[in-house]
Amino acid sequence: MQTLLEALRKSADFLARKGLGRPRLEAEHVFAAALGLKRLDLYLQFERPLTAEEEASLRGLIVRRGNREPLQHVAGRTGFRSLTLRCDRRALIPRPETEELVDFALTLFPADRAVRVLDLGTGAGAIALALAAERPGWKVAAVDRSEDALALARENAEACGLASRVDFGRSDWFSEVRDRYDLIVSNPPYLTETELASAEPEVREHDPRSALVAAEEGLADLRRILTGAVGFLGPGGWVILETGVDHHAALASLSAELGYAEAAGLPDLSGRPRFWKARRGP
Repeated sequence: MQTLLEALRKSADFLARKGLGRPRLEAEHVFAAALGLKRLDLYLQFERPLTAEEEASLRGLIVRRGNREPLQHVAGRTGFRSLTLRCDRRALIPRPETEELVDFALTLFPADRAVRVLDLGTGAGAIALALAAERPGWKVAAVDRSEDALALARENAEACGLASRVDFGRSDWFSEVRDRYDLIVSNPPYLTETELASAEPEVREHDPRSALVAAEEGLADLRRILTGAVGFLGPGGWVILETGVDHHAALASLSAELGYAEAAGLPDLSGRPRFWKARRGP
């Protein structure tokens, strides 16, 4: 019977041999998730002997991570702003960059204003649930064309205590949308086939391809949303999108063509041009 620390060291060595960049940290995250602990709490239990059942469970999870299954899938969860969300193959893993999209959306309206929000392609529900959690006065709807993704989003809403705050429904972008909104937000597919082919195995082999790749050099869904949003925004309403790095020139031309009163690209914290916002006129 080995101690937690001994098992952790062996696991980190295994992950290092598999080529993971931060093997000890990766192993700690896997152990914490499997044992129901916070990562730093592991340090208080280093000398605790593991049971045979714990050893077997941890070994299986570490092998999965060594095979480049995403850490979020192995752990079964990920953090997104103040929320902890379930993660699996049914939807794109929520990523830290998309948390910045929520930040930008929050700055578009006074905190005390009642805002009607539509999250297009909600996936695991991250954006919709974060907005609902941080703006209790906002009315949030979220749609996706995937029933599997919607099931995951609803599970996350229940787990976060937000099931009554977000109205989930099935729609292929705007196909089943009937209302008007003050804010339309989306993290749609925007990668090219070439970009997907060069992505890490965690992305290429485990995230749903339909949530990653778009036609027309990654622009097809961005164009569809920006074009469709004109008919579903109220006066002065905003659409804000996560985009590819080379898309802003095309989106600027399209925004002008569609008659948006205001449009601009926004960088993420690393300076990469990642977001696009556009405002309908009064």
